[in-house]
Amino acid sequence: MSSTDEDDTLALTAFVLVLKKQRKKRSMWCKEWLRKREDSCHINLLNEVRFYPRDWHNYLRMNEETYLNLLLLVTPLIKRKNTIMRSAISAHERLTETLRFLATGRSYEDLKFSTRISPQALSYIIPETC
Repeated sequence: MSSTDEDDTLALTAFVLVLKKQRKKRSMWCKEWLRKREDSCHINLLNEVRFYPRDWHNYLRMNEETYLNLLLLVTPLIKRKNTIMRSAISAHERLTETLRFLATGRSYEDLKFSTRISPQALSYIIPETC
């Protein structure tokens, strides 16, 4: 190997090392408004809509009895465990957001505002639930 080849290799190695050091640090792990899922998510709305069967059907495209039977069937398959780092998204929330996605055809970016779940999490939850 000639000295110019060695110099080129050395320069390339130095360039790669500089790029690795310039990795951008995360300013936050999760947006604050997404952390408040328990306070104002679509599950609270669903609890209120429960008393209006026509609105319930319009929201999920099925009656409450059918939804509860479906939830009972799929809960063992889609339920996740809580960890010390965060509480898991419940099977109820997973099924509801999947049904809303199928009923409306909205994007994950759009669904994040009504579910308070990140689009990245939705991109795992919805296919898993289906």
